[in-house]
Amino acid sequence: MKLVLLSGGSGKRLWPLSNDIRSKQFLKVLKAEAGQKQSMVQRVWEQLKAVHLEQATVIAASNMQSEMIRSQLNDHVPLIIEPERRDTFPAITLAASYLYSVARVAADEVVAVLPVDPFVANSFFERVKDLQEALEKTDAELALIGVQPTYPSSKYGYIVPDPSSDESNYEHVSHFTEKPTEHEAARLIEQHALWNCGVFAFKLGRMLDLMSEKGMPLEFEKMQKHYSLLPKISFDYEVVEKAKSVVVLPYSGYWKDLGTWNTLTEEMASSQIGKGVISEATENTHLINELDIPVTVHGVKNLIVAASPDGILVSDKSMSPQIKDLISGFNQPPMYEERMWGWSRTLDYAKYANGEEMVTKRICIDAGKNSTYHYHHLRDEVWTIVKGEGEIALENAITRVKAGDIVHLPAQKKHAIRAITQVEFIEVQTGRGISNQDFVRICYKWKDVIEQFYKSKAQVIS
Repeated sequence: MKLVLLSGGSGKRLWPLSNDIRSKQFLKVLKAEAGQKQSMVQRVWEQLKAVHLEQATVIAASNMQSEMIRSQLNDHVPLIIEPERRDTFPAITLAASYLYSVARVAADEVVAVLPVDPFVANSFFERVKDLQEALEKTDAELALIGVQPTYPSSKYGYIVPDPSSDESNYEHVSHFTEKPTEHEAARLIEQHALWNCGVFAFKLGRMLDLMSEKGMPLEFEKMQKHYSLLPKISFDYEVVEKAKSVVVLPYSGYWKDLGTWNTLTEEMASSQIGKGVISEATENTHLINELDIPVTVHGVKNLIVAASPDGILVSDKSMSPQIKDLISGFNQPPMYEERMWGWSRTLDYAKYANGEEMVTKRICIDAGKNSTYHYHHLRDEVWTIVKGEGEIALENAITRVKAGDIVHLPAQKKHAIRAITQVEFIEVQTGRGISNQDFVRICYKWKDVIEQFYKSKAQVIS
């Protein structure tokens, strides 16, 4: 069996900590062993290791999330990079083409697809292993996992089993109902309906046949080039609901969706993260502060207070699921990014009457780490080193830099920086069409940067 973890979405319901780059699965707010904090993706990866599934797992993610995954897990986690965000059906077909043409997985191999951020017990992943047996015994097109509902919720889709099913370990699916009213949900639960938790499995050959029927390429490189032409549609709508034979495996263990502040705060490592004070007169309130200024919370009940460079939120916990709709008009780029080499914080952004833009960032490279070796098409950059010592690779030379140095990096010029001691610098970007998409990465590791110079017989200045 192969596992594909889907890492998508922007997690806008957890604004202002989550944004287009740092989605909810990367927020380090959960309890971990030894008093540390961990993110959802770190927790899931530990669980996969515990049940011996990590070696069979790949993660499908957008290019913008790839560095954060490498930062929070490690460089050895296999990634399938989506050229752009579309939806779960394109992401899964891209993963299928990777497994077929790159990983050389056999057509009769079972592939299970999971979201990257379920909050579950280890027994959930043991249940995932049962998907293979269910497919092999029934020859169904798809096998799903359905969670036993604990209350009639209107937030989830429901899997309704066929009442004539007589198997003990799985049931045949009659139909699906997407996000019913609570009254309808209660009626569905009486019919033994299950919550759809977004976990399904298929034999790779079936997916390849479907892709061929739709005229989609099976080779990974061709699929990447074809990706922008694929419809933005979910796997549920395009495949699951059209399948003629589907079985579902009930799961009655612990499962929780941490997609909103009211559910996430129930599992947080502590009631306060960051600078500030929660007074004794305050009840059932959580504070998360990523700013360098203190936040004081006094004499209130049932609130979530979250502050980051992207904004400040004060909300009643029960009302927090509505945040996504409230901020739908916000259109600013992410102000804080966690990267595999450190972090980046946007200090200022301006767009002038002539269309020129200016972005100012404060960037930190941890000691011994390096940025990617890359270039930009549209923007010039000026770096002012304010702390530490490092070395910069710029086209055909590597030079030392220290606090007080200023470096000019024109558009199209390949560059990278490695920190000897922790380095901080102010980066000023100028140009038109400045965005995180204007980024061409050549290599990630410093040894590969050095190898680039040796290959080109470049000059290295000590």
